[in-house]
Amino acid sequence: MSAPNRTHGSAGPPMAYELTEEQQAMLDGASDYAERELYPLAARMDTEEWWPAEAFAALGKTGYLGATVPEAYGGAGVDLFSSGLVLQGLSRWNHALGLAWVAHDNLCVNNIYRNADEALRRKYLPGLCSGALVGALGLTEPGAGSDALGSMRTTARRNGDHYLLNGGKIYITNGPVADVVLVYAKTQPERGAQGISAFIVEKGFPGFRVAQKLTKMGFRGSQTAELVFEDCRVPAANLVGAENGGVAVVMSGLDLERAMIAPLCLGIAERALQLALDYAQSRQQFGRRIADFQMIQAKLAEMYVAVETMRTFTYRVLAAANDLEVGGGGRGRIHALTAASVMYASEAMARVLADAVQIHGGNGYIWESEVNRLFRATKLLEIGAGTTEVRKLIISGELLGRG
Repeated sequence: MSAPNRTHGSAGPPMAYELTEEQQAMLDGASDYAERELYPLAARMDTEEWWPAEAFAALGKTGYLGATVPEAYGGAGVDLFSSGLVLQGLSRWNHALGLAWVAHDNLCVNNIYRNADEALRRKYLPGLCSGALVGALGLTEPGAGSDALGSMRTTARRNGDHYLLNGGKIYITNGPVADVVLVYAKTQPERGAQGISAFIVEKGFPGFRVAQKLTKMGFRGSQTAELVFEDCRVPAANLVGAENGGVAVVMSGLDLERAMIAPLCLGIAERALQLALDYAQSRQQFGRRIADFQMIQAKLAEMYVAVETMRTFTYRVLAAANDLEVGGGGRGRIHALTAASVMYASEAMARVLADAVQIHGGNGYIWESEVNRLFRATKLLEIGAGTTEVRKLIISGELLGRG
């Protein structure tokens, strides 16, 4: 197993969107590890909505947590592009853990590293990088999905050396198992999005609870919850960034999230293509392999083209987002590019999985089959991190100068 390179750090963007030798080794190492250690967990995770508590500690021990965090805090010290390759490799074999990984490593850990002060970094990052702590992001609220900022109702009121948080968050990936949640709340509600602040909330803080674990159609092993804050006491020292400065944290984080969801889609689509190829070459009908029929060959060719174009676009946008400065997202070319990459990747992945199920025929329609498990996961990636419709609004807004 090849862990992230702790000597050379960033591997840099690819040349002409081909991976360097070091980058290919990182992707292969993550994929080999996931095939050996995480793939055997996937079926049970889906069937039982089971969470393998030991998996994150193992990922941390192997060097696959805290990918973008410097070694001084316990991380691997690689760049965003390289962390995307880790996610791609993990997602080929266990997409539910891939989603849990990106919620932890990108949405929570990377945001804390980029935006928190030194004391908070020292306090939380080592445990998050080792896997002793599981992280999550608390942004989406009931009644405030795509309009997460404008419709945010969770508030934080200063009370001495604490803030009191009141409100709720929903559809929170890792919510039921998270030890640390990066939560957004309005410290000055009258200022709208400009009155939002970010806080680190621990699961043991008074007034914080998991209201319910949510049952999903796909990504069932990835734990999802509704969170509630009722006069939740958060130390003032756990404020991330400046008070009322949370919108910059949110927007740059969302662009990085969208860039990172694309390799998750890519890993799933790669696995679906391989499953379809294997099945087409083994399934016999009318005395011949179904791979010998031109209609099946046409589907396989279209799936291949979709995967390869996903790969190129995903790598291009990861490279473009690689050095996004803190507070630099939410506008301009990178805002349109990240929205475009996740929109294209999620839609192309959905087409690939639809063809993969069709090639499998009745076997693909059976709940327990691997291709069915992958197929049920596709819709979330057209909804999460901003729906396809919101992604189109972002792209058109930038094209028309309204960004």
